[in-house]
Amino acid sequence: MSYHFTADLHVFHKNIIKYARRPFNSVEEMNDTILNNWNSQVKPGDNVYILGDISFGHHEETEEFIKKLNGNLFLVRGNHDRILRGPLTQYFEWVRDLAEILIPDNEHPHEKQKIILCHYAMKVWNQSHFGSWHCYGHSHGTMPDDPNSLSMDVGMDCNNFFPFSYEQIKERMKLKTFKPLDRHGRDKNSNYE
Repeated sequence: MSYHFTADLHVFHKNIIKYARRPFNSVEEMNDTILNNWNSQVKPGDNVYILGDISFGHHEETEEFIKKLNGNLFLVRGNHDRILRGPLTQYFEWVRDLAEILIPDNEHPHEKQKIILCHYAMKVWNQSHFGSWHCYGHSHGTMPDDPNSLSMDVGMDCNNFFPFSYEQIKERMKLKTFKPLDRHGRDKNSNYE
């Protein structure tokens, strides 16, 4: 099983092509590209964490799109996910507004990496001083990346309309140097329990 992260698909959203300067001539081209890119990378048994803003479509067309996506889907709601309540939640393993997950990682001192998931970017988050990461969306790649923060925008606009793999995120985090913004200190004996 592999792990993938993304946000801000905005399928069926005509104006996002203009607002986010997406290189598509139509909503259909954008939707097809996102679906094809997704399914070329994500296998049916993989876990995919979607950090909001999936669709601007009607219930039926959104449902048809979601049913075509490979993987076990987990949703952290964004500001445009009102449609993803009620019956459409059946397509997700869980639906939350904020999530803390642990990803198995043999190279990590605790053999798992803690990641805080939210649609919105945060400056600090739970256990940020102890090596936890933060993945977010919402900004469509318009916010400058902070080399001193173990956080990143995992939105579709930031990865050529592919989800990010855990390995891609891990490689980016290796290039960063954590520098605290608040008063908390780093305890080298801490763990995620």
